[in-house]
Amino acid sequence: MTNSVAKVTGVRNTRDKILRVAVGSDHGGYKGKELLKSYLSTLGYKVVDVGCFSPESVDYPDFAAAVARKVAAGECERGIMIDGAGIGSSMVCNKVRGIRAALCYDLKTVVNSREHNNANVLTLGGPRHTPDELCQMSKVWLETRFAGGRHWPRINKMMAVERSTW
Repeated sequence: MTNSVAKVTGVRNTRDKILRVAVGSDHGGYKGKELLKSYLSTLGYKVVDVGCFSPESVDYPDFAAAVARKVAAGECERGIMIDGAGIGSSMVCNKVRGIRAALCYDLKTVVNSREHNNANVLTLGGPRHTPDELCQMSKVWLETRFAGGRHWPRINKMMAVERSTW
């Protein structure tokens, strides 16, 4: 875990084995996605870009669903989707079975989404953050482990709702 995570949480963890990260965006998040692709590659992640592939206007649900499906299918361990605010993409991703997408807006919410909620997709509002913030938030999110323990029953309840058994 990075020093920034330890500062936020006061806890140091070892890194999860995350090899492949699906990334996607709409036109509002295109610049941020392109920046993250390059940055995450320098950190050793295999980045799977599901689009969009230009700053032309597009519909975020198409790309949010593509990110979520890559993660749900096991083709990528995690996914990051960037749109104008992150809200719509979070809603779309959470419609895909097996996805726990979290809209985060600072390091504390990033860490909480992983440690307490075992989020497997991160959604961000690209224009709402500086390039450095996008990189730092993504890095911390990818390096933060799920704490397990007392959080497991809550995750199980969350997934039971998806299966309509709760």
